Amino acid sequence: MDLNNIHRVYFIGIGGIGMSAIARYFNEKGVKVSGYDRTPTALTRQLEAEGMQIHYTDEVNLLDKDANLVVYTPAIPAAHTELTWYRDHQYEVVKRSDVLQEITRSLFAITVAGTHGKTTVSTMIAHLLRDSGYGCNAFLGGISVNYDKNFWSSRKQVAVIEADEYDRSFLKLSPDIAVLTAMDADHLDIYGTPEAMEDAFIQYTHNIKPNGTLIARFGLHRDKELNATNKLLYSLQNDAADAYAQNIRMKNGGYEFDVMHKDWMIDNLELHIGGMHNVENAVVAVTVAHLLGIGTDKIRAALSSFKGIKRRFEYVVKNDHQIYIDDYAHHPEELKALITSAKALFPGRKTTVIFQPHLFSRTRDLAEGFAASLSLADEVILLPIYPARELPIEGVSSEMIAAMITVPVSIMQKEEVLQWLKSNPVPLLITAGAGDIDQLKEPIKEILK
Repeated sequence: MDLNNIHRVYFIGIGGIGMSAIARYFNEKGVKVSGYDRTPTALTRQLEAEGMQIHYTDEVNLLDKDANLVVYTPAIPAAHTELTWYRDHQYEVVKRSDVLQEITRSLFAITVAGTHGKTTVSTMIAHLLRDSGYGCNAFLGGISVNYDKNFWSSRKQVAVIEADEYDRSFLKLSPDIAVLTAMDADHLDIYGTPEAMEDAFIQYTHNIKPNGTLIARFGLHRDKELNATNKLLYSLQNDAADAYAQNIRMKNGGYEFDVMHKDWMIDNLELHIGGMHNVENAVVAVTVAHLLGIGTDKIRAALSSFKGIKRRFEYVVKNDHQIYIDDYAHHPEELKALITSAKALFPGRKTTVIFQPHLFSRTRDLAEGFAASLSLADEVILLPIYPARELPIEGVSSEMIAAMITVPVSIMQKEEVLQWLKSNPVPLLITAGAGDIDQLKEPIKEILK
């Protein structure tokens, strides 16, 4: 696949966060981009405003029959009419990961993998490179608040890519610098067992280019099997790691800290987003920037200007009376980090978490972990499970989680949540989940005002 010889490209599932980044990549190169998605969203409306043609019904007469490349997301059903038509007519049909594979072959690639943290780390790295003037092409799994995009281009032959473990797609990438944030069990509908998932992350490190560098979180399970010519370990505060944070101070919902390394240190760093886990994420981003030779003052200034990612510990409302945080957290470890950090930043406030479980299989496999993490809040409201690509599984529902939660818990529909909030003051409110719970963000914001 020669990406320079593509003149028309068609995307099946163009509104996905990863798919839209690649669509923007082709669009900026002057390629004619069109595609299908199931429903219009704020993101698809942005893509249309940028000149891409998108339709929302699965009909063969609406697709681009002159496309010389078709890209699809693995979340699309195998029997999808348009996908089937393209395959039956011998078009070049590839997954999103195949395009990223070509990009990592042709550019100096910095890839970020892990069960959680990868969107924040990749966006932080990309921002440090862009804001410092170093430059990079960015393919992200979230919308950067600084730039309101999940993709940007640069003449610099460097790419920062979020490496998605779903469908094993990240195993096609060939990084020069590979980051690995976590190997917790997830996507067991794909991998079957936690051990099989760990095997895939280990394989990811074996795909690093010769003389490349691995930057992995300190203390990962089976860390001796991680492979790279050069290996650095990072941690939040453990000084046994190669890079870690020191002198962490909480300030105005953010943090001040130093990053320590056995050969260098950068002091008085400022991070203006919440979540102690984001200090650890910043340690990685700063380490990558230093590895690339970016100056200390530029790193310090760039990190201070980082505004975060939409739906990653995003302050929707923040004043003396009301804190409302929205987050993408959809795994027990992510929820634990989210709730713990919020309560530490705003101690003494009653904490209410509204959570929408994502996928029947994930709920079934991790229900006990979800309940333990959610029980860190003072009260919990559960929405019904968001099915995404799955059909219902008998006996699996939000009640599975609710039955094990040890604090007051209710199960509500989205409309009921909004009515409940109108008569129940909540000093510290968190909405979390990877489904369509983000549709509540603006209505809740208006109610809290």
